[in-house]
Amino acid sequence: MPSDAELSDNDRKPKIGPSSNSIDQSLDAIENQLSSISVSQPESEPEFDDANDASPSNQDKLANGSLNENPGAEELPRSNVVEDFSSSSLMWRNNSEEMEAPSSPSSSGYAGERGSSNASSRASGIEEEVDGEILEIGNSDSFDGVSDSQVQWLPGKRHSSEDDASISWRKRKKHFFVLSNSGKPIYSRYGDEHKLAGFSATLQAIISFVENGGDRVNLVRAGKHQVVFLVKGPIYLVCISCTEESYQSLRVQLELLYGQMILILTKSVNRCFEKNSKFDMTPLLGGTDVVFSSLIHSFSWNPASFLHAYTCLPLAYATRQAAGAILQDVADSGVLFAILMCKHKVISLVGAQKASLHPDDMLLLSNFVMSSESFRTSESFSPICLPRYNPMAFLHAYVQYLDVDTYLILLTTSSDAFHHLKDCRVRIEEVLLESNVLGEAQRSMVDGGMRVEDLPTDHGSLSGAVSPHLGQPGHTRESSDRFSEAFIGVGGPAGLWHFMYRSIYLDQYVSSEFSSPVNNRQQQKRLYRAYQKLYASMHDKGVGPHKTQFRRDENYVLLCWVTQDFELYAAFDPLADKALAIKTCNRVCQWIKNIENEIFLLGVSPFSW
Repeated sequence: MPSDAELSDNDRKPKIGPSSNSIDQSLDAIENQLSSISVSQPESEPEFDDANDASPSNQDKLANGSLNENPGAEELPRSNVVEDFSSSSLMWRNNSEEMEAPSSPSSSGYAGERGSSNASSRASGIEEEVDGEILEIGNSDSFDGVSDSQVQWLPGKRHSSEDDASISWRKRKKHFFVLSNSGKPIYSRYGDEHKLAGFSATLQAIISFVENGGDRVNLVRAGKHQVVFLVKGPIYLVCISCTEESYQSLRVQLELLYGQMILILTKSVNRCFEKNSKFDMTPLLGGTDVVFSSLIHSFSWNPASFLHAYTCLPLAYATRQAAGAILQDVADSGVLFAILMCKHKVISLVGAQKASLHPDDMLLLSNFVMSSESFRTSESFSPICLPRYNPMAFLHAYVQYLDVDTYLILLTTSSDAFHHLKDCRVRIEEVLLESNVLGEAQRSMVDGGMRVEDLPTDHGSLSGAVSPHLGQPGHTRESSDRFSEAFIGVGGPAGLWHFMYRSIYLDQYVSSEFSSPVNNRQQQKRLYRAYQKLYASMHDKGVGPHKTQFRRDENYVLLCWVTQDFELYAAFDPLADKALAIKTCNRVCQWIKNIENEIFLLGVSPFSW
């Protein structure tokens, strides 16, 4: 499917549409409606939510398996989904297909995942924006971005008294809306859905206007704002953002939000709209605001939302095998999927023969369990739909927390399997306690994951042998002396601050803990957004895909390397040397290979889709 950048002007125009005068008048009306969204913030107000663009530096090319460090290589083009227009404009796509969201991973060490559900009292003071929210910080709190970890994310619906006339509502940097094709509001991240009925009707009118011309609206630019649309039958999803995230990233987030809704209701809800076009879907989603807000919050810290892979809790190989063995016994007794997780990280996962579980489904399922308080208080047996497995039908999930963080999910197709699954849970829990799996899981949560400061030294390069990574040739004595005088900075070797590694074959990823240069929440979010942009750029079929990228800006150096086996994303000190950064990435790959038994779930068939 061609990207928006590849479409010609004629392709962007609808084949069937009203006269030019009526189009101009309608665009003027749409622009006036969008002006209520695009209220610019005062210049003096800090833009905490914005991620600075990592403008590409020199292009690194792979030739015959070797990385060419040619300083004269041409720069990689900036990856933009659509051109930036000076005024509000519509992007058209003729006969466009719905974009499928990629597959998914998770992360380790992100401060965003440690949001507290306890409200903290704040004295009135300076306003700060966290996750698109305007929060007040007491006079004793720091405002320079160093101590902002004190500001905790609170689950559930907030600012329900706001509407589209509220100044504070307009200042939110990232809105999500779900509405029906009749304009009825279903969900809004901020404000009361019923008070936003007029605004929802405006969004519905924009979508209908374009569809009546035989086309589909995907993106509207209004000043600094992007308005991204996703049409799923009778359900419309819209994101209005000025966070500088790419169109692809926002679209994938809307896909996941829709998937979370399908997990609760199944796609069969469309039949209700077929019978009654004015069907009100809101009562069916009663009490699920906390689920949606938790998912939206994860877009700012969980790499699984764009890497489309899952992450595993670091454990000794024997410990993980013990957990996998008992889960396999249970799966053989008629369970479709048996999943043991600690927060958002997988301890072990077993599926019935020929059954596949998409990483996106795992993300949505774990979010649903962790954000629902009822699952923590007692064992539960609940209907669950896995959108990637079968969006039209319910499975039945037995959920039981084994300790404060660790929970077991058993999925089956039978609605009468509660007692059987309960007996399976008792057997599993006994084995886990006997083999001390639960104790090891808690210890791993306390110890954390891989740290860049622990990156082993590389002795192989001194021998002059050819490095198997990045195709980088071995170094002579002169170059090895140069590397021995590595860049001395805060973090790991050569100024390494953080890395993410995704195994393409396993659909799993591992992420290092954050080092001291990125130890507060806003710095981590900025880096996360930079990773998002880098991922979108690497996989943009319009200008790529690329195999390597090296970018340097005032915040950090970013290096990305994609092969048929893995993807590596690394962040370095902005003064890091390019050759040293490449060498360090080779060492990271070797380190991961050496300990893959502990950080990945091995010995199972890959889930293919």
